[in-house]
Amino acid sequence: MPADDFDFLHGRWTVTSSRLRSPRDPASSTWEDFSSDATCGPVLGGLGNLDEITSVEGGPDGVPFHGLTLRLYDPATDRWRIWWAADRQPGVLDDPMEGAFADGHGVFLGVDGDLEVRFDWFVDGPRWVQSFRHDGQWIENWEMRFTAVR
Repeated sequence: MPADDFDFLHGRWTVTSSRLRSPRDPASSTWEDFSSDATCGPVLGGLGNLDEITSVEGGPDGVPFHGLTLRLYDPATDRWRIWWAADRQPGVLDDPMEGAFADGHGVFLGVDGDLEVRFDWFVDGPRWVQSFRHDGQWIENWEMRFTAVR
């Protein structure tokens, strides 16, 4: 059932991130690593989920942050929408990403300012990858690997 596509993410996680220092620059090649803690659980009777992510040591710029992701499933379209909000931009909910899963791989598309953005979710791992589109080519700029906290 597609409404359970993100159930693999429910629980507590340590998240290891690698992000390009200048993610919007297609020529950027310097990666920064940082870690964070995340929790995720169902909302709306399982038609969505909400996660909260915190990095006390700081993100790629060394500044601590707290953010949340809201994911909602639309049974009428068989699509998911994903929104992000963080304390770095109080009161702002990013425009949604939209997509679906097939064979354990979710692809979600949207716009970030003047760039097309893509999220790839991989159930195995789990793992998340963000890419921006430059001159017709998707260039990865951020990867998060999730390790369950037991």
